[in-house]
Amino acid sequence: MVPSLPEIPTSGPWSVEATVPACLVGLHGLGSDQDGLARIGLSIENGRIAAIGPAGEVPGALTAGMAFPTFVELHTHLDKGHIWPRRRNPDGTFFGALDNVTLDREANWSASDVTARMDFALRCAYAHGTSAIRTHLDSIGKQIGISWPVFTEIREKWADRIELQAVALFSIEHVSDRAHMSEVTAAVRDHDGIMGGVTYMVPELDQNLDTLFRLAADNGLDLDLHVDETQDPASRSLRHIAEAALRHRFAGQVTVGHCCSLARQDGEEIRQTIGKVAEAGIAVVSLPMCNMYLQDRSSGRTPRSRGVTLLHELKAAGVKVSVSSDNTRDPFYAYGDLDALEVFREASRIAHFDHPFGDWPAAITATPASVMGVDAGRLRVGGSADFVLFKARSWTELLSRPQSDRVVVRKGRVIDTTLPDYEELDGVLAE
Repeated sequence: MVPSLPEIPTSGPWSVEATVPACLVGLHGLGSDQDGLARIGLSIENGRIAAIGPAGEVPGALTAGMAFPTFVELHTHLDKGHIWPRRRNPDGTFFGALDNVTLDREANWSASDVTARMDFALRCAYAHGTSAIRTHLDSIGKQIGISWPVFTEIREKWADRIELQAVALFSIEHVSDRAHMSEVTAAVRDHDGIMGGVTYMVPELDQNLDTLFRLAADNGLDLDLHVDETQDPASRSLRHIAEAALRHRFAGQVTVGHCCSLARQDGEEIRQTIGKVAEAGIAVVSLPMCNMYLQDRSSGRTPRSRGVTLLHELKAAGVKVSVSSDNTRDPFYAYGDLDALEVFREASRIAHFDHPFGDWPAAITATPASVMGVDAGRLRVGGSADFVLFKARSWTELLSRPQSDRVVVRKGRVIDTTLPDYEELDGVLAE
């Protein structure tokens, strides 16, 4: 029988059969086909997964196509989201984005503005099937005192739907400013956040990395850094970060995003850098859609580079690798809707996650969940019944269409997947 999207009961226990990526199921001995998929039965009781077994073992089970655990976004910018109608990027370049976000932040990012746009973005992510998000927050000047309290309020409001984490975002040069770092550190500590920063090749890079690692260690904070978001092969701050983590014997989790220039370097530099990243236990997150949009862009010239880092090589070395949305509808990326399935679909095409897919589905589920330290991204007995059902039966069906008819199940019950209307933001974005 051809699977369809089932009518799920609104109360009482129920069960469903679906095809799942075997790497995302906590069941020993589960077989899979050549595409890494397995057909299983899930039994749901009291909002949790009561049992998992091979298909055909649960009488009366509903039938679906494929199922994923809810998605996990490791790298986003909720504070920037959806400002494109108000502040465009005229040439689509990285520096055009940087300049226009700065202008918009200084003119418009009040508490009410940031709150409205963050909440809109989270409603999109929730409807698409995401249950955990890490966002970077611009932490410069007056914005520190605006965005961090807003984030804490939003996190409390969304606590039973999306688990949220925040990272302080500022340029590596700001680390030399003691007053700035004191204010940032206090905000991160007071709001249970993560220390961050943007690194590139400046003369004081190693000195400031030492300061940053000491600050994080002294305050019991993890680190999450924007790294080498450029096509310049001479940009090698990733290696410096790995060396600093090893030098300080840093016990916290270090996560790095972008790392675009690694793909432009020579073989020996790549080998040594990846080796140090793996030794230091650093996790890497690539932002394939945003980086393809920004990197190697020049008017009238076809881009030559995809802008993604060496995910296959990093993963082969034992590095935890993830993919994520990054920016949505702002000068850094004019598109996107915090739909993690779109991220995986595009990453599969851009970075060749296919043939075979293997355990690449973990890059948008289980792996970022482990980096964030949240209980999400896997289907396991006793875990919350949080998953997404699709009519699609195979990878080629799943990744060929947007899957707008997906069914999102949270705590064992179907949620409303109606997306918020962009018209809601018209008043917020009015100049």
